[in-house]
Amino acid sequence: MACLKLQAVSKSYDGKTQVIRPIDLDVADGEFVVMVGPSGCGKSTLLRMVAGLEQATGGDIYIDNQRVTDLEPKDRGIAMVFQNYALYPHMSVYDNMAYGLKIRGFGKTQIRQRVDEAARILELAPLLARKPRELSGGQRQRVAMGRAIVREPAVFLFDEPLSNLDAKLRVQMRLELQQLHRRLNTTSLYVTHDQVEAMTLAQRVIVMNKGVAEQIGAPAEIYRRPASLFVAGFIGSPAMNLWSGRISADGCRFELDGDAALPLTTAKPQWRGRELTLGVRPEHIQLAASEAGGIPLRVSTLELLGADNLAHGQWGTQKVIVRLSYEHCPAAGSTLRLHLPESSWHWFDSQSGLRVE
Repeated sequence: MACLKLQAVSKSYDGKTQVIRPIDLDVADGEFVVMVGPSGCGKSTLLRMVAGLEQATGGDIYIDNQRVTDLEPKDRGIAMVFQNYALYPHMSVYDNMAYGLKIRGFGKTQIRQRVDEAARILELAPLLARKPRELSGGQRQRVAMGRAIVREPAVFLFDEPLSNLDAKLRVQMRLELQQLHRRLNTTSLYVTHDQVEAMTLAQRVIVMNKGVAEQIGAPAEIYRRPASLFVAGFIGSPAMNLWSGRISADGCRFELDGDAALPLTTAKPQWRGRELTLGVRPEHIQLAASEAGGIPLRVSTLELLGADNLAHGQWGTQKVIVRLSYEHCPAAGSTLRLHLPESSWHWFDSQSGLRVE
């Protein structure tokens, strides 16, 4: 395999509309990196620039220390797996996997060896004579991956490969992708809008927003220390609670927009009067030890999820979501007393949106 390097890569249309702001990225040999973000954030455009399907308007792309910015896709040593599989319907599984090698002039024996090995890895050997219409969605996706594997590329690129599958099959294919990466140790860049895919597959995650890489880091780091309000609100299910307000004049309270206030165990004199946003994940909120303590949450809705429940409600004018164990089923209209451990607080500047601690 090989390393992948992006150096100040950017994309704009007509020299005015910038869809990708300059981004630097180093993907190590054998590393699996996932780009995640909402639709239209630029993640697929960036992947297509790496593939050579779109021209970068700024910066350089290197694969295995070779500058490939101006090379044709076929000369970059990459293989791409698409969302729609892109299989030839009139060809068998074998011929779909072999086609790219045939047009590159590989001999029949070498083609047979590569296809058979990929079919063995992906458990497609019994299906090689079938046409795509005779396959399930998961099997078609395996064929698309097999077609990429036989090319023995330097870098694998995945563009939302699981988005057309149902929920159960997506879980199965995530596991298969993890196993495949461990077996092949392939350098991979993967695009998805699904944060569960990103967090479970990636060794590092790139969170994209409006053409900007908001944060690049290990999944645990992004979950535990989101770098911005966008990352805090995007990563996590349900999303992090975010409450805007300001630090009191004496630095001892967080005064939320509305009439609620939160005492600070550790005073913040350096932030006196500063407008901040406080974030706490629903799973980190606890029930208060006594009915007299904690903050009041008037429950408006309860979602029963089986293993646990989500209580939605109001704290003053602020919306709150809290994850409860399955045995806690507060009725709508009832009041819970909640404890917010300071160890789980995240502070963000309300104007810049950046983490401040």
